[in-house]
Amino acid sequence: MARGRPPLGAELVQQLDGSPQARHRLLVILQTLSGELAVAAACRLLSLGSTRFHQVRRQALQETLEALEPRPRGRPAARPGPQDERIAELEQQVQFLMMDLRAAQIREELALALPHLVRRAPARAAVKKNARPGPHR
Repeated sequence: MARGRPPLGAELVQQLDGSPQARHRLLVILQTLSGELAVAAACRLLSLGSTRFHQVRRQALQETLEALEPRPRGRPAARPGPQDERIAELEQQVQFLMMDLRAAQIREELALALPHLVRRAPARAAVKKNARPGPHR
């Protein structure tokens, strides 16, 4: 004689979260798998044709199998959101501007240390905004 509680088997479904209809369907599927219930009787209980019953049972088993696949330990890595992308973009822009600033500082230091090497841009003649001759008042 076995000790302890007797196994509940398919009746464990009643303790799961879900709608009564979904729990009933799962219970019937498990009963067909364990041989407690014939497929024809299960089809009558669920008001399904045999083809549809086999599809539903296969889908339930497939999803159960996928849920039991091994997964990496620990908390999943946080997915970057739109704010994280914007932050990364701005950090990259800051880094570029810092390099540009440092290059300008080096150019300035060179211009101050070696003024004879710096070419001055030729002064441009001032261009009037309104070049058309107009009536003088």
